Amino acid sequence: MKVISIIVPCFNEEEVLPIYYNAMLEVRKEISEATIELIFVDDGSKDGTLELLKQFHEKDDNCQFLSFSRNFGKEAAIYAGLQHAKGDYVGLMDVDLQDPPEMLIQMYHILEEGEYDCVGTRRTDRKGEPIIRSFFSDCFYKFINKISDVKIVSGARDYRLMTRRMADAVLQISEKERFSKGIFEWVGFETKWLEYHNTERVAGETKWSFNKLLMYSLQGITCFSVSPLYLASGIGTLFCGISFLFLVFILVRTMVWGDATPGWPSLVCIILLISGIQLLCLGIIGQYLSKTYLETKDRPLYLLKEDSQGESVR
Repeated sequence: MKVISIIVPCFNEEEVLPIYYNAMLEVRKEISEATIELIFVDDGSKDGTLELLKQFHEKDDNCQFLSFSRNFGKEAAIYAGLQHAKGDYVGLMDVDLQDPPEMLIQMYHILEEGEYDCVGTRRTDRKGEPIIRSFFSDCFYKFINKISDVKIVSGARDYRLMTRRMADAVLQISEKERFSKGIFEWVGFETKWLEYHNTERVAGETKWSFNKLLMYSLQGITCFSVSPLYLASGIGTLFCGISFLFLVFILVRTMVWGDATPGWPSLVCIILLISGIQLLCLGIIGQYLSKTYLETKDRPLYLLKEDSQGESVR
């Protein structure tokens, strides 16, 4: 019997976990020819999430859990789940039921046909989300697809089901600064996309604030494109050219009309403009240098406090 491992990152999801678990029980009934293994990754929750996961494991051998020593972030939780997933198919989904569990049935049957190595999902709308968040999300996808060789489908979710060979390929990418949506596309393999309308959380509150999403998008851009560095170089070259033209203009004007009294306001504005551009370029370079610094330290992506295979991890 084939095994489907589903990775479920959790961070303070005490309210929604029982609802999610019951929904997955219904999916198990529909896919009776395979075993569905749930791998919950507790990302340093402060509520009763871990206690619930222990209860699930006690009554259900196909419910496993990993508990981090602190909050390492969703990307670390995804990577940890992939490392521990042993199924013939490996899936990833959110616990808040914004990823419809019933779609797993269709995803499984598509992979069983053998034509695809991955079935991904994308939202066709963002009903229920703040307008400003939807606007910036659309801008992000358009921007990153223009500056990166890796093309990310607009509205793509982390919710997907992969074959074993694609999951193994993703695991070969062990970089510390991770952006899973880009990694899934970078490894290649044939992917079929399923569309669905946006659904809101059934319980609890989202952990993704606007600032967190903004920082995550910047991480995606710097992980999969060096175009900002070329932009910084281009801006520097442009302003060097403008400075040279101004120098020629001042020399010609001085020789023809004589020296004129300099305008302090315009001079200050020019200095501020050039200084601002320089700081912007330094900031862009600093982002890439910081990622190099973090990679060379080679710290583990996460640390386990305990898991379902034993009382504690040492």
